[in-house]
Amino acid sequence: MFKSGFVTIIGRPNVGKSTLINHIMGEKLSIVSSKPQTTRNNIQSIMSGEDYQIVFVDTPGIHKPRHKLGEFMVKIAEETVNEVDLILFLTTPDMEVGKGDQYILEQLRNSNVPVFLVLNKIDENTDERVAITLKNYSEYFNFAEIIPISAIKGKNTDTLKELMVKYMPEGPKYYPDDMITDQQERFIVSETIREKALRLLSEEVPHGIAVEIITMKKDEKGIYNIEATMLCEKDSHKGIIIGKGGAMLKKISTYARQDIEKFLGQKVYLKLWVKVKKEWRDNPLILKELGYKK
Repeated sequence: MFKSGFVTIIGRPNVGKSTLINHIMGEKLSIVSSKPQTTRNNIQSIMSGEDYQIVFVDTPGIHKPRHKLGEFMVKIAEETVNEVDLILFLTTPDMEVGKGDQYILEQLRNSNVPVFLVLNKIDENTDERVAITLKNYSEYFNFAEIIPISAIKGKNTDTLKELMVKYMPEGPKYYPDDMITDQQERFIVSETIREKALRLLSEEVPHGIAVEIITMKKDEKGIYNIEATMLCEKDSHKGIIIGKGGAMLKKISTYARQDIEKFLGQKVYLKLWVKVKKEWRDNPLILKELGYKK
C-alpha cells in the first residue's frame, strides 16, 4: 500500500517552521531568520520514501496584519488548513498557552484534520518548562499526537516523520522521486537574497524588502549570470542597504552568491540593484507582480 498526502506546518511567526522543513528535507528550501514573518509564500517541499510521499506546505506565521502583504500572508496560512491531510501545530515552551497560540488553535477546532502538537526548541529550555508546556497545551486542545523536538539539532524528528507517515491516507505518487520542491529556481534564488538582507540589515529595514529577479541565464560554460533588484520602501532604506561605499550591498551579494552556488551546483555571477518603491506592501499591483497572489 502506497501512502501519500499533504501536511501543513502552522504556528506563530518565528517558532521554527522553516528550520523544521529544512532539517526534514536535508535541503535549504525555506529561508531562515531570527526575525519573525520571514516566510511569505506557502512553500511546498516533497519527501518521498519507498512506500510514501508527503508534500509539506510551510505557511507564513499567523499574525495581526498591518498591511496588504500581511493580510495575504495570514489568508494563505488560514486557507491551507482546510486543504491538507495533517496539521503540525508548531510552538515553543512557555508557562502558559499564549494568546497568539490560543487564536490559532481556536481556528483549528472546527477542522476535521488530525493536529499534532510539535513542541520545538526543547534544547533551549529546561525539562520542567517543557513538561509544563506539554501539560497545558494537551489540556487546552485535543491533539492527535504530541512530539517534543529540536528542529535545529534534529532531536525526535525521526519519530515525527514516522508518525506523519502513519497518519497519511492511501494515495498516489504526486511527484517524481527526485523532485523535492515545486518552487522554481528563480523563486529560491530570490528568497536566498532576501534571507541575507534579513540577517544583515537593521530591524526597521528587512520586512520592507522584496527581491525581483531581472535575468537568470546560464552561459555556454555552465555559469549562471543573475541580476536582481532589491525593492525597498524609503530612500533612507536604500542608503542603508547599499551601505558606505557599497559595502553592505556587496556583503549581501557575497553571502547570497555562496548559498545560490550550493543550491544550483554551479558557479554564479550575481549583480544586485536597489530600487525604491514607496509603500509597495500596500500596492496590490506590485504584490501581484512579485507573486503574492492566489
